[in-house]
Amino acid sequence: MKMWSGRFREPLDPLFDQWQRSLPFDWQLLPEEVAASKAHALALEAAGVLTPDEREALHNALDLIASRFHAADNSGPAWVASNQQAEDIHHFVELQLVATVQDLGLKLHTGRSRNEQIATDLRLYVRSRGQMLQSYLGTWAEILLNKARAAGEAVMPAYTHLQRAEPVLIAHWLTAYAEMLLRDVSRLEDCIRRANYCPLGSGAVAGATLALDRSIAAQALGFAGPTPNSMDATSDRDFVVEFLQTLTIIALHASRFAEEITLFATAEFGFVELPEAFSTGSSAMPQKKNPDLTELVRGKVGRINGAAQAVTLQLKGLPLAYNKDLQETQEPLFQATIAIHQMLHLLAKFTHALRFRTERMQEACKTGFMNAMAAATYLVHKGVPFRTAHEKIGNAVRYCLEKGCELGDLSLEELRQFGAEFDEDFFAAVTLEATLDCHDVLGGTARAQVRASLDGLQERVNELIEVRGRADLGLNAASEVSHADS
Repeated sequence: MKMWSGRFREPLDPLFDQWQRSLPFDWQLLPEEVAASKAHALALEAAGVLTPDEREALHNALDLIASRFHAADNSGPAWVASNQQAEDIHHFVELQLVATVQDLGLKLHTGRSRNEQIATDLRLYVRSRGQMLQSYLGTWAEILLNKARAAGEAVMPAYTHLQRAEPVLIAHWLTAYAEMLLRDVSRLEDCIRRANYCPLGSGAVAGATLALDRSIAAQALGFAGPTPNSMDATSDRDFVVEFLQTLTIIALHASRFAEEITLFATAEFGFVELPEAFSTGSSAMPQKKNPDLTELVRGKVGRINGAAQAVTLQLKGLPLAYNKDLQETQEPLFQATIAIHQMLHLLAKFTHALRFRTERMQEACKTGFMNAMAAATYLVHKGVPFRTAHEKIGNAVRYCLEKGCELGDLSLEELRQFGAEFDEDFFAAVTLEATLDCHDVLGGTARAQVRASLDGLQERVNELIEVRGRADLGLNAASEVSHADS
């Protein structure tokens, strides 16, 4: 029997009935539904609707449902999703309660609506998955820092416009991505903070018809407080859009890393050795080792951003308050969350296994006039205005191109045709080490600055891991995420 069938005399069209059911995907919200139901039972007990014994019996029955869902044999999700009677996750839990505690299970729905239930479940989902993602981001950032420390003073070319620009420490390049990930953590914190208010007690649209103390459920679920407006609470999915937009930015950062690794793994660059455990071959060309992981990371961005765009369009123009359209926000949310969890888990393992060809990277830093900026800076220290210094070094570069050599290969006599300021100390100023160390400012690639940057980043990552924990990189972790969210 439907939860709403009293007013109806005709059965639903069978095809429509199956089409409109959300249990095939909202089964993923069972842990959140159980937690919210337990919190509502506490509020009902405080209001005198439930006796302490009734509340305890409901809590015990809800715990049994949760324990079966989390069974060690992983049968729980199928047990929920395959149910043919329940319309949605709320109906499923009610049916299980009735099977366990009979009519007492029906009493739990007193003073609440599915509109507030789904709004609460989704907020709990976004909060828990956002916190999990912070842990995954922290773990990947920690691996990037470990790689940066292991790289020491090894160098690589930095690029602008995909043209060689200046040499940087490999550590400097790696920590650039760590900075992106920590910004992603802060975006998730902001999103969770705004989502962390409890809709329970909002009713279907106008508020509960019982004098419930809404702070009881809010506190039981760890929310900052109750939502202030019932119409907004039951129809608000801003937090879903914001979460998906944050996932899009995380995916963009992952894709930028993946793109560079894909380029660096080509024979033309030859900067990295792809881990075989994360690469595939060609069915036609025996020599191939393809960067499938990084290519798929680039591809997943479209799916995740597509989820954000889909939910945005679903919300556009919706009148207050709840509309069935809101059901369509769930699948994009679940699918994008699964995709980003799996992506971050795999990228952390991939990065750990990645190997740099440091000799090749260093050789690439010795050609292409990558010390030209340092050469211009040398002239600035001699009192030459930068624009003039820029032109002098530009002329020297053109001369070297015609001669087929680098700036450091010119004789002092040759250099002085571009300016009398050149002296013997010029050659020490354009070595690879000097070129790095002339960028001795906060955030620069000078060796001392990068060491300090690493220490500061490590403190921030340690704080994150202390709060959120280190994500498990064991072989079972990816399957657990996939199983829990798929």
